[in-house]
This record gives sequence, structure tokens and C-alpha cells, in this order.
Amino acid sequence: MLRILLLALGLAAAEVFAQDPGRIVFTQTAQPTCALCHTLADAGSSAEIGPDLDQLKPTAEQVVTAVRYGVGIMPAFEESLSEAEIDAVAQYVARVTGADLNASNGAGHHGDRKKMHPP
Repeated sequence: MLRILLLALGLAAAEVFAQDPGRIVFTQTAQPTCALCHTLADAGSSAEIGPDLDQLKPTAEQVVTAVRYGVGIMPAFEESLSEAEIDAVAQYVARVTGADLNASNGAGHHGDRKKMHPP
């Protein structure tokens, strides 16, 4: 009985994980999708056009700015994504890369900001 309960809890957690609004924006909603250009392990993407977000660890603020206005060859998504979608993807990327933890303890990647090409 305990195994069945643990299996059910694991499936429920996997379903919640898969339905994370920011993950959905990253992998499906944004057109072109963020996953087309960026590596992000949590999203299952390993593209090499834009920077590897797992290595860059951008803050939510950096992601919002890049998504809204574009950076380099990355297009702006201000007209195609809602503010809620932009915020969701920014929070998602910062959370799964650990950037929010680094920013809160002062260990953020401030020198990498100029290289930022987020989702």
C-alpha cells in the first residue's frame, strides 16, 4: 500500500512539474520557443544558438529584460507574450538554474550580464 501511495505522489509531482507555467512558456508558448536556442536541463533542451542558461544562471530580472526587449540575435517577445508569461518564464529560469539563490547571497554572475541572451 505504501508503494502505491509513493508512486501516486511521484506521478502527481511529475504532473505538477510538467505543468509549471514558466516551463510551458519556455518549451511551447514562446514562438520561436526558448528551447530552440537555449540549453536548460530542467526543460530538456540542449540547443547551442543562445547561451547555456544552466551555466549563465541569469536572474529573473535579467530574463525579463532580455525576453521583453531581445538581445543580440534573440527577438523581443514584448508583443507576443503577456507580462504574466514573461514573468513566469523569468521566474522559472532563475529558479531552476539557481540564480535566485546566487542573487540572494551576493554570488550572482554580474560580469555575465552583457553576454546575456536568455529565452
